[in-house]
Amino acid sequence: MALQNIGSGNKDDAFYRYKMPRMITKIEGRGNGIKTNVVNMVDIAKALARPASYTTKFFSCELGAQSKFDEKNGVSLVNGAHDTAKLAALLENFIKKYVQCYGCGNPETEIVITKTQMITLKCAACGFVSDVDMRDKLTTFILKNPPEQKKGGKDKKALRRAEKERLKGGEVADEEQKKLKKEGKKKTSKEAPVAKASKKRSTGSDEDRKSPSGSQADENEMIDEEEDDGVQWQTDTSREAVQRRIQEQLNTVTAEMVMLSTDEPEEKKLKPGKKATHQTKEANGGTNDLSVETIISEIKVNLKKGSTPGQLKSFLGSLSADPQDLMNALFHALFQGVGKGFGKDVEKKRTYLEAAMQEDESQMQLLKSIESFCRDASADAVKEVPLVLKVLYDADILEEDYIMKWFKGGVIGDNKKSPIWKNIKPFIEWLQNAESESEEE
Repeated sequence: MALQNIGSGNKDDAFYRYKMPRMITKIEGRGNGIKTNVVNMVDIAKALARPASYTTKFFSCELGAQSKFDEKNGVSLVNGAHDTAKLAALLENFIKKYVQCYGCGNPETEIVITKTQMITLKCAACGFVSDVDMRDKLTTFILKNPPEQKKGGKDKKALRRAEKERLKGGEVADEEQKKLKKEGKKKTSKEAPVAKASKKRSTGSDEDRKSPSGSQADENEMIDEEEDDGVQWQTDTSREAVQRRIQEQLNTVTAEMVMLSTDEPEEKKLKPGKKATHQTKEANGGTNDLSVETIISEIKVNLKKGSTPGQLKSFLGSLSADPQDLMNALFHALFQGVGKGFGKDVEKKRTYLEAAMQEDESQMQLLKSIESFCRDASADAVKEVPLVLKVLYDADILEEDYIMKWFKGGVIGDNKKSPIWKNIKPFIEWLQNAESESEEE
């Protein structure tokens, strides 16, 4: 079977790994009953990871002719006599609209229907979520005939959580092994090795036994013993050796205190209200954390360069900072100075927030970032927080359990007088009513 690259823009790439069969058509019937049979439509649809009924219906919408796809026999028919080249060109339009990612152009996407009956393409390669133009005629057919989901949404989330827990367990085990190796290396480097020479049997003559202690023969004998492969090493536990090791450790601690005292004046020189850009961590090779202000400026520079959500995700992963500080910096960099239209702005840039969601704990970090942002935001922006939560909830970025937990903690906490809790209370009531209705159904 002849194969070709998926997407007209990749037709000349000899190493492109996404392939699909070349279209084969056959004209059947005569007169008013003439039809075009796309013989290998099932194979094409399988390569595109889309139902064959979608591609057949797309031909019908574009050509203004009736079409039919037989699920049992896998036969795709379009009324009228149509050239293979013409149908192949229409198939390319289908691929651009409903298969390829709008961000990276990769065909490894999945059709997702949101709670607001909007069709999106979620890319498995870069994580970008593409919004399909709902004015297209095929969208109505897709909403009435949604693609089959392999597993329910809750099952997918449970699988993702189990996989994350498994990866966390593996990372913890790896870190413990690395720590043990480092501790072993430090002990061997600090402790002075003492060679335990094996006792020689007294087979030599009396003259050999009586040889002077400082003779050349004794020195050669000691060198041979040190180079012997059978030497066993042990820690010197004598009183002098123990005191020497304690003195070395005291010297190390004193040096660290001196380094900290010299760093303090530099931090004091900074302007009030700004944190130190680098905080001193462990003395032996500790990493430096960036301040929130520094991260905000770096994220803004990265966004000005036209970074995609996937590129921003890798950039954030390269930064050394607390996860909550990182989320706060991202939210401020995206929406700093916004007033009216806060909800619409979040709708436009929600893919960047989704790219920063590394694990389930990220949902609570995002909610805390919204709360932190609203402390300094304008009153118009605070009023639109319910719209922001609705956008993130509909896009499956935030889940109901985390929103409710965050709200209860905020109302009970010290900051309960903040206007944000008063504004989002109707949204919380709507969530509770929606949950009770779904339980009744």
